Amino acid sequence: MLQRIAGILIALVGVALTLAGCADLAYYRQAALGQWALWQVRQPVAEALADPATSPELRRRLTTAQELRAFASVELALPDNASYQDYADLGRPWAVRNVFAAPELSLEPHQWCFWIVGCLSYRGYFDAEAARRLADDLRASGEDVYVADVAAYSTLGWFDDPLLNTFIHWPTGRLAELMFHELAHQRLYIADNSAFNEAFATAVGRLGAERWLDRRGAAREREDYAADYQRRQTFLHLVATARERLAALYTSPRSEAEKRAGKQRILAELHDRYQDLKQQWGGYAGYDRWFNQDLNNAKLAGISTYHRLVPAFLALYEREGQDFAAFYRAAETIGQLPPPEREARLRALLEAAGETL
Repeated sequence: MLQRIAGILIALVGVALTLAGCADLAYYRQAALGQWALWQVRQPVAEALADPATSPELRRRLTTAQELRAFASVELALPDNASYQDYADLGRPWAVRNVFAAPELSLEPHQWCFWIVGCLSYRGYFDAEAARRLADDLRASGEDVYVADVAAYSTLGWFDDPLLNTFIHWPTGRLAELMFHELAHQRLYIADNSAFNEAFATAVGRLGAERWLDRRGAAREREDYAADYQRRQTFLHLVATARERLAALYTSPRSEAEKRAGKQRILAELHDRYQDLKQQWGGYAGYDRWFNQDLNNAKLAGISTYHRLVPAFLALYEREGQDFAAFYRAAETIGQLPPPEREARLRALLEAAGETL
């Protein structure tokens, strides 16, 4: 098996050599080496469960993950393959680091284009130093930059994605949401449209987690997930409001100096409103790091990529009678439309949900 994987990686790098310049070659090389390093430390979940050295807590979480994996295929019509049948401890708290960038006075994210997957609004790295160098170069060129530690990613079905130490100990509702989100990328992926892909997967993750908790979850798990979800929705509304204010500012006829001053004022007010939220949440500090580091256009654009279109897909799920297979077919039909028609369909769904694009 490892020989087959090595052959695939060599082939991928070989194709990249014919398509990319020197900077891109270095990027593809670190991606291939990072994926290879992950495979080197993974083991079948069955072996981890049978290993006396596996802690009782990890054994419980792996067992839950296997139940979630079966549920994904049987109840959610997600791909039935070998993803999440292995476990890997990477020895660090993140799987990849994603670099987001946006102009100083715009919320339009920088796009990076890749072989196979198309263009994305971020660039992901296994190599933390390489991510830092790119971030520094972008900052030096005047871009707003945000580097996010990401717990999981999808190889879109090209390989069997393993469970990772970076998320295996998450609360069950969030674990379910993440696994279903990443499997959704294997079910449907539209090249060159990060917002569509991430919103679709986010909607599947949420809907799947709710169905799991309704059918299998303990009362405490349902309560914890509901409280966490409500906090996230409040956070997203807070950020969306600031984003709308910034978008209006950047498209106004004001001078660049006035726009810079207005930007700093809006971001400072966003930070202050978060402090008020923390008091309402009884001191819950789960978003402190997000607010205290790189609060800028790139960070707000990154949030928008994952969440702006989610209400459209939730509305589509309801329109399809809460049938996951029908929902996926309908989403795929929309995804295959030419971009202007796709946007019009999504806008109509958002309006049906009481939202705007």
